[in-house]
Amino acid sequence: MTGSTASRHNPSPNGRPPVPGAHPADVAISERRAAGSEMARVLRTEPTRMALDASGAGIAHWNHDPLHDVVEPMSHHVIMAYNGVIQRMERRTGKSVSIGTFRPGVVIIIPEGSSSRWDIPKPVDVVQLYLPNATLKRVAGEAGIAGPTDLLERTAHPDPITSRLLLSAADALEGNGVLDSLFRHQVTDLLATRVLAAHTGTRATFQPAMGGLAPKVLFRAVERLRSDGDADVSLDALASDAGLSRFHFCRAFKESTGLSPHAWLRQHRLEQAMHKLRESDEPIVSIAAALGYSSQTAFAAAFRKLTGETPSDWRRRMR
Repeated sequence: MTGSTASRHNPSPNGRPPVPGAHPADVAISERRAAGSEMARVLRTEPTRMALDASGAGIAHWNHDPLHDVVEPMSHHVIMAYNGVIQRMERRTGKSVSIGTFRPGVVIIIPEGSSSRWDIPKPVDVVQLYLPNATLKRVAGEAGIAGPTDLLERTAHPDPITSRLLLSAADALEGNGVLDSLFRHQVTDLLATRVLAAHTGTRATFQPAMGGLAPKVLFRAVERLRSDGDADVSLDALASDAGLSRFHFCRAFKESTGLSPHAWLRQHRLEQAMHKLRESDEPIVSIAAALGYSSQTAFAAAFRKLTGETPSDWRRRMR
């Protein structure tokens, strides 16, 4: 389906018309849609890429038509990075009207539970992070951030750091369930840290960086990541095994290895792929499946991104 270019006024789940700018308390939490569902409703299309967990948190890349509609209250904070043509747009929240210019390097923030009407005259290319408030509060606690964690509403707000992080996140998804999940959790925590620092209206202060992991803890983490079995290599499991929060585990692991957990596992999977390609006649489709890729095409794209060659070309050259 394509996006709508006509002004529409969709009813809320209980049959009442939406109220742009309604205070979060005015809309029952149980009536709020998950961000991915609400975006699919209002944009009338499918995302180019989407990677969500069971809570609906995650990353989505959308290319959609001009938009003239009300975005109803959602159960996630939505942080967006714009990557399309430069254009003027209008956002109405209650009696407030914001007129901004969409351009690369700006971000848009729709806080959890808020509602607004959007009028965007041209097609849109945007990457969105769906961030649960519980995750935002957890990251604030782990990072030692004191004070309110309420996000500010932002419309075409210049923030090239957050924009680059979010746009690169969509490109890093590879069609590998384990790698994509680990990356999604990492980048969600990183982006939560960033928006806490830049978009809460208070100056966030962070605890100083800690050192690396103790040798035994690092060994256990690496062994878990190396596992070819059914071991849980999620960020939660790695951090719990180390006795640290997710936030501090990621910082300490990178301090010890020079790589994030996702980058380390990605490199390890590449080395496994190279070994199989060089030392065996196993079909590439079987290698892709053994390494957790959803298809041979996804594996080939990931391999080429890291090496500059397709798996078949690399295999021929190495023999």
